[in-house]
Amino acid sequence: MGKGQKLYSKAKQIVAGGNMLLSKRPEMFLPNLWPSYFSKTQGCKVWDMDGNEFIDTLMMPGTNTLGYSHPEVDDAVKKIITDGNMSTLNAPEEVELTEKLVNLHPWADMARFARSGGEANSVAIRIARAASGKDNVAFCGYHGWHDWYLASNLADSNGLDGHLLPGLNPNGVPRNLKDSIYPFEYNDFDRLEDLVNSKNIGVIKMEVFRNKEPENNFLKKVRKLADEKNIVLIFDECTSGFRKNFGGLHKLYEVNPDIAMFAKALGNGFAVSAVIGKKEIMKAAETTFISSTFWTERIGSVAGLATLKVMEREKSWEKITSIGENITKEWIKLGKEFELPLETSGLAALTTFTIKSKNALAYKTLISQEMLKKGYLAATAVYSSTSHSTEIINGYLEALKSVFITIKECEEGRNVMELLEGPIAHSGFKRLN
Repeated sequence: MGKGQKLYSKAKQIVAGGNMLLSKRPEMFLPNLWPSYFSKTQGCKVWDMDGNEFIDTLMMPGTNTLGYSHPEVDDAVKKIITDGNMSTLNAPEEVELTEKLVNLHPWADMARFARSGGEANSVAIRIARAASGKDNVAFCGYHGWHDWYLASNLADSNGLDGHLLPGLNPNGVPRNLKDSIYPFEYNDFDRLEDLVNSKNIGVIKMEVFRNKEPENNFLKKVRKLADEKNIVLIFDECTSGFRKNFGGLHKLYEVNPDIAMFAKALGNGFAVSAVIGKKEIMKAAETTFISSTFWTERIGSVAGLATLKVMEREKSWEKITSIGENITKEWIKLGKEFELPLETSGLAALTTFTIKSKNALAYKTLISQEMLKKGYLAATAVYSSTSHSTEIINGYLEALKSVFITIKECEEGRNVMELLEGPIAHSGFKRLN
């Protein structure tokens, strides 16, 4: 066992849940064998606790579209550390960042800032409920860990299974939140319309895109329904924002929400999230208590401004989309070459693939295991960054091809479980042993 595996064994005994983010749990990739912790980063390279260097094609959970340790963003933050991050007075950069985001989204007038996507989602829900005067929410997509969202699984323990993460247990969520939040599937307008007409819905909350393109003018129909029924429409762009265009993905579809949120890519690895919205909706924040000490620290806003400056200059969204499109195309080629039932999904910059097989999870584990030996942090997804050069991606694809040869053999009868050097990867939420 390396230092990282030993440290994680210790963490599971003293850190509740093992770590802070489900998607970064070692069990999601290679139980018992994943390096688990890093010592330093640069570009798309990561060094583990033993000094081993890896090319990171995962870049979980998608915060660093400009690459790790970007010098311009980091220098802006270092200056603020020198000048001071916190005081009795407020950080002027939060006003500047508000102006930048509002200028990028002319339908919006105001902003609030937090430090994580989950916080931004909860802030948006509180403001929207206060503005609408109604408690009930219709939603689709993934929106974090807070009570308002997990309450969906109080009525149906599988209510959230089709919204990114299956098996989310609502243990600890107050039972009286049952029947306050109702799921609908993306593109299922009839289901949404039925909820609106029968459940006294005050808020519609959804991702603009995760794995499917809108069909039959879906987004425009949702906007029209919200207008007709005086419902607050929220677009969660915590994941999708600043990846396919400069700003919210909704701009490309020409459908404006009442509130939108941004998080992951906004600070290139530094903690900052934003809730923007129409003045008549956002003013409701003044009627309900929303306040937190560390939302006032300075690093987040400074990192956000520096990140947006680099993005705009380099047109980073074009680069990462092109990288993701190329990788997706090459995955499809590999699938055809080895006659594997491979399917791709997601935004190009957040591209994923699945081998549609009873052994799909074992294949994901095998990929992580064998690619790790070749010097890659890899699985069945690539979150692109501007640091993923053509040379790096070509090397990744060549290494992956050799694993696909083995997977082909397994589809023809070889026992994949005999090839795994540890337990199979987890899927969704599970308790740690």
